[in-house]
Order: sequence, then C-alpha cells, then structure tokens
Amino acid sequence: MKSYLSLIPISAKVHKRQNRMILLCIISAVFMVTAVFSMADMGVRMEKARLLKKHGSLQELSGSTMAQTLYLVAGGLFVLILIAGVLMIASSINSNVAQRIKFFGMMRCIGMSRQQIIRFVRLEALNWCKTAIPIGIVLGNIVTWMLCAALKFWVSGEFSDMPLFGISLIGIISGIVVGIVTVLIAAGAPARRAAKVSPVAAVSGNSENIKGNTHAVNTRFSKIDVSLGIHHAVSAKKNFILMTSSFALSIILFLSFTVLIEFVGYLMPQKSDTSDIYISGNKGSNSIDCALVDQISGMEGVKRVFGRRNGLDLSAEVNSKTTTIDMISYDDFDLDCLRKDNMLRKGSDIKKVYGDSKYVLAVWDPENPLEIGDNIQVGNEELEIAGLLKCNPFSDDGSTDGKTTLIISGETFTHLTGVMDYSLVMVQLTNHATDENVMAIHNILDRNYTFSDRRDQRTTSVYIAFMLFVYGFLIIITLVTVLNIMNSISMSVSARIRQYGAMRAVGMDEHQITRMIAAEAFTYSISGCIVGSVSGMFISRLLYKKLITAHFSYATWSIPIMPMMIVILIVIITSVLAVYTPSRRIRNMAVTDVINEL
Repeated sequence: MKSYLSLIPISAKVHKRQNRMILLCIISAVFMVTAVFSMADMGVRMEKARLLKKHGSLQELSGSTMAQTLYLVAGGLFVLILIAGVLMIASSINSNVAQRIKFFGMMRCIGMSRQQIIRFVRLEALNWCKTAIPIGIVLGNIVTWMLCAALKFWVSGEFSDMPLFGISLIGIISGIVVGIVTVLIAAGAPARRAAKVSPVAAVSGNSENIKGNTHAVNTRFSKIDVSLGIHHAVSAKKNFILMTSSFALSIILFLSFTVLIEFVGYLMPQKSDTSDIYISGNKGSNSIDCALVDQISGMEGVKRVFGRRNGLDLSAEVNSKTTTIDMISYDDFDLDCLRKDNMLRKGSDIKKVYGDSKYVLAVWDPENPLEIGDNIQVGNEELEIAGLLKCNPFSDDGSTDGKTTLIISGETFTHLTGVMDYSLVMVQLTNHATDENVMAIHNILDRNYTFSDRRDQRTTSVYIAFMLFVYGFLIIITLVTVLNIMNSISMSVSARIRQYGAMRAVGMDEHQITRMIAAEAFTYSISGCIVGSVSGMFISRLLYKKLITAHFSYATWSIPIMPMMIVILIVIITSVLAVYTPSRRIRNMAVTDVINEL
C-alpha cells in the first residue's frame, strides 16, 4: 500500500452494502438535475425550431418568454435539489462515519493527522461519485427521451417539434456539477466529525461512549425501551437537526409543488365549456336565429352546440339601490359546466337556477359584495340570488370592474325579455373533426354573423405537458422522501448496532428492541412533520401570493390540508416500513458476536 488513500477503494468494497444508500442519494440528485436541465434544453430547441419555421431566423429567441421561463424554473429547481441532496447525503455520510468510529480511531493511533482524516472522508465521498454520477446522467437522459416522446406523440400540438433522443450538454454538465458539489458540501461536517475521533475510540468503537450521560433517561411518561429510542434520536443534536431538516425539506418541496399545480390551473384554466368555434351576432346583439343551434348539432364532426343571450346595461334595483346590470343566459350544459369546473362559492344552490325560475347566479366581487339570498328587481320581476361565482368568467383576470353581472337560465331570460335568438353560439367538435367539417359550418352561416375558428387557441396540450412535469416531480419527491427516510433510519440503527447488541446481551427482548427503534424513527419523522408542515405552509402561502394572487386578485390561499395529509401519511407509513429491516437484522444477530466486539 503506497498511501493511506489506497484504503479508499478497499473500504468501498468492504462496506458495499452500507454505501448503497449513499450511492442512491447521489444518483437521485444527479438524475433529477440532469432531467430538469435536459428537458429545459429540449424545450429551447423546440422553440428554436418553431421560430425558424415562423420567421426563418432565431433573432427573437433571446426575448422568448418560454426560453427564459424554462431556464428560470430549471435554476430554481437546481437550488432546491441541491439543498435536498446535501441534507440527504450528509445524513447518510454522517451515519456511515458513526459506524466506523473504531476505524478512524485506529487510523489516529497509527499516526494519521486530523487533516488527513478530513481528506480521506472527502475523497472517499468523491469516490462514490465515479459510479453514481454516470448512472444518474444515463437515467436522466432516458427519462428525458421518454418525456420528449410523450410530448411529441401523445400531447402533440405545440410540442410536435420536440426533438427525440437529444443529448443535452447543459443537462450533463449540470448533473456532474450538482453531484460533485453536493457530495463535497455534504461530506464537510462528517469529515470534521471523523477528524475529532481520538485514539481512545479505537478501543471503545463508539465516540459517544467517551461523553457519558449525566442523568438517567426519563421513564415517567413511557416505558424504558421507548424512552431509550427517543433519547437516541435527540441525544446527538447535530444529527437530530440534520435528520429533522431532511424530513422537513421533503414536505416543503411537496407543498411547494402543489402550489405550481394550482398556478398552472389559473394560468391555463381547462373549462368544460371551452369551444372550438365561436359564432357571434352583429355587434354582439341577439341576432343569431335559435334554429341554427339545432341545424349545426346534426352536422358531421360536431360534438355539442350551445348558445348564450345577453342583456347589457339593464336598469335594475339591487338591494333597493338603483343600478345597471348585465344579464347573460346559460343553457343547461353551460350551467352544468359551472358546477363541474368548481366555479361556485360555498353555499350556492345552482339547482334552483335551471328552467323558468326566479333564481339567478351573480359574480362575486369583494368591492361590490352580493350575498346569496339578496333580491334584484328587473322590470316587474323580482329575482333572488341562488349562488355566487368565484370570479367573472367574461374577463381575462376574473374581476368584475365594479359591474353587477347575473347568469340566468335561457328560459328565465326569454321569460323576462321575450328574446329567443342568441348573441353567441359555441360549437365543440369531436376529436376526428376535419377542416372540411369546419368549412361546412362556416358555409351555412348568414353573412352578418362573425365566424371564429379557435381550435389553435386551445391550451389542453400545454396544460397536460405542465401537469406531466409537475406531477412527475411530485412522484420523484415522494420517492426521494421514502428513500431518505428508510436510508436515515437504517443508517442510524447501524451506527448504534453495538449498543443494541449489548442490550440484547443483558436481557432486552426482540419486541423491546423493535419498539426502541420505532420510537427513534418516529421521533425523527414527527419532528420533521411538524417543522416541515409549519415551514411548508409559510412557503406555500408566500408562493401563492407571488405566483397566483398577484395576477388573479380573486384567488385566495387556504391551508393545503389534503396535500399535507398525503405527505405526512407517506412519511408515517415509510417510517413504519423503515423499522422492519434494521430490527430484523438485530434479531438475527448473534449476541456472542456483539460481546466479542465490546
């Protein structure tokens, strides 16, 4: 052996099973960053192809909102993944060092300096990168190819120019950087901890034995095995903070990504009444023959036809105050869509609005408050508000601009005004509708009607792509959370394997050992859930205000109860499963082997 550094590959082979979890953590971090930047790069390449087709040059690429957004999002995710990776890998390396206290003590005995110990731990960590980084990069590229294929062939539309089997140099470099940087940062604290090990630890095999407890473990509120498990978790404060932070960050990431789901929903609302063809009357008047709806309904390629009538700036009394209102009629399908799209505020009863009734829906506005049960006098008829809409469906930002807008059934509108013709007719086409089908509809229209083909304005494909991206990362975050918890519990138990063996030697039975490990695991997970939930709610509210409320004033943040319950349940179930393997290992361990080691 030429140098003490020659021990690194030997140690890697000897501790292959213990190092497996650390390798998985590094692979996960590299994989996620490689996939994120590779997908961003593929998106920019797609944008280049689109600009070349449209303008014949790439002059507008630097000002492309899509390109800027992709790299901005990728950069933000890079930071989050870097933090998560550092916490996960640091926790694993910390536990790995704790298992080899005797080894580092012996190295000090034969003359290795503290600086050499630090260098040894860091180079050992980098040695893992030789295997983990290439695997992470390959997995990241494979997933990128799969996502690109799904966008190109399944979503299609705007993503028809998405490149296949592209290799992203940016993605590969980003993956390598995050792998090396994460490992170097994560190895810092464990390396310093290993350097502090004294030669005395070579005899004891556990640095924790050097500093004795000054008081007995508190058993007033729980049995001795449970109290010992909790004590094991909280006694090493740095490790406890690291484990808690690692669990909490997974919850924070999960809650942060759920805000992105809502943001995409506000940015590209997928309404059930979105139509492919709009036919409007002359200057928006009710001039479209109502018989046209039945005529178009029977044409080839047509899925559904429905219409609206309007009455604008009508004189009315709202809660005994004279004002002007807008009235829009909705067919039954339109009313069904409001309920299906969750457009109604709590307490609304839309069933009353159907048919010829005296009930209406109103658009809620915080500056012009209307409440369910309020009365509105229109002509000789008194109407009652049966429900409120969360936002104004007739404006881009959802605001009312102080205008009172009522939505009523087609029958009620005709009863009040005597008008049967439509101001707007909307047509939803089947998936197999052709340009010839659209042209046939256009040819039967009166010249006074305005025909608008909006098939290319549908955002369904982009919405699906964003959802695929966000949910994909939610799944990855969940898998990383599961991996992190199981890894952390297993490594923590392995670091105290001699203590558990000694407890078996003095008479502790298998069930007590399992309860002790479970108590330690749940101390980490419960503290992580508390910190993660509190911090996650704060960050979720901050992100909601910045991303959603700032652009959609009617949107209000609420506690993400369901996402929080889901991620906490995942943490608890994983903690239960994580207890099984180490407890089985201790049950199968021969007590004589432990005695010989002590």
